[in-house]
Amino acid sequence: MDVVCRCQGGNNAGHTVIVGDKKYDFHLLPSGVIWEGCDSIIGNGVVIHLPGFFDELEKNIAKGLTGWENRLKISDKAHLVFDLHQELDGLQETVREGLKGTTKIGTTRKGIGPTYASKMIRNGVRVADLLDDFESFTDKFCNLVDIQTAAFPDLKVDKAAELERYKVFAERIRPLVIESVSYLHKKLKDNKKVLVEGANAGMIDIDFGTYPYVTSSNCSIGGVCTGLGIPPQLIKNVFGVMKAYTTKVGDGPYPTEQINEVGEFLRAEGHEFGVTTGRPRRCGWFDLPAMKYTMMVNGYTAVAMTKIDIFDKMDEVKIGVTYLKNGVKMEHYPSSVKQFEGIEVEYITLPGWKTSISDIRKFEDLPQNCRHYIQIVEAMLGLPIKWVGVGPSRDAMIFRDNMDFLWQAK
Repeated sequence: MDVVCRCQGGNNAGHTVIVGDKKYDFHLLPSGVIWEGCDSIIGNGVVIHLPGFFDELEKNIAKGLTGWENRLKISDKAHLVFDLHQELDGLQETVREGLKGTTKIGTTRKGIGPTYASKMIRNGVRVADLLDDFESFTDKFCNLVDIQTAAFPDLKVDKAAELERYKVFAERIRPLVIESVSYLHKKLKDNKKVLVEGANAGMIDIDFGTYPYVTSSNCSIGGVCTGLGIPPQLIKNVFGVMKAYTTKVGDGPYPTEQINEVGEFLRAEGHEFGVTTGRPRRCGWFDLPAMKYTMMVNGYTAVAMTKIDIFDKMDEVKIGVTYLKNGVKMEHYPSSVKQFEGIEVEYITLPGWKTSISDIRKFEDLPQNCRHYIQIVEAMLGLPIKWVGVGPSRDAMIFRDNMDFLWQAK
């Protein structure tokens, strides 16, 4: 790839990338930042907490990240996450817990929601505001503080101290900032390969996820267009990434969750703890209805199945194939938390393979029961599973050519 982009979210995302003996943890940085000759873009749809951004950079530099200053670009249209947004995130979560008929969302408290709220009510502050005119930036920041403290009297902000910090941040970030829309379109015009990296799961999309237990941005395909300024007709392939089982961080409906020894095993064996928060992820069997729903929304060309090696020690594995309500198959994915009430999941059970697959690099060399699991999921999705992850390292990946796809069989 020539360019790798982030188009939405903030440092609420968490991605671990292992290259050789180096392990990088990314929250705001696109994964392409580690590759020479590949530019990395933080797009206009991303919200950026500058203290967290520089902290993330420094931690990854200590792990061996080099040359980033020549490859990393930040959109001047991206909105800034201030510490006050993070404090608001916590205050609002605390208030929610005490309200009748509601509960906490399980936010990361990184200030993402409050920043997008500022953006939508048009008192947000963008990167361009910080760099163009500091006096104007000061006015916008102080106005934002006054509006938020009027609504939340417990919020305390030292305006002078924050403005001094942001004078320093402005000069540190200035060499990285570009007008990203024209930059990307020039790359596309020059036939450069552009990869857009999703930051959050499809089922926490603000519009299509299990609302209100969602993130505050469109992490489905629509976020690519609005978060980078790329028109739909220029998107050639949409690749979904799914685990061989299902996980979730935070609260909300989760029909295939296993609150038992199976869930505990998947969490321990899969190291299912959030990169951003360290919170234990909720774990359960593969959720076919949820995956098919995200297919409808995103129009996947093909998908990758990761972490199937986590099943290596299990006697049997299950796939949640249908949601039932009052014994009747649901014809659409539930649209509200209320509609999840009373849902039962119909499963199919398959035999495990009881052997390690982490060193296998060809699909035909996988145990028969493992291949069977992959092909059944593929057939039920009606989409090719083009990549199969058998371990955490970058080379622990099986690439399948078109001839292997069961779904194409008549």
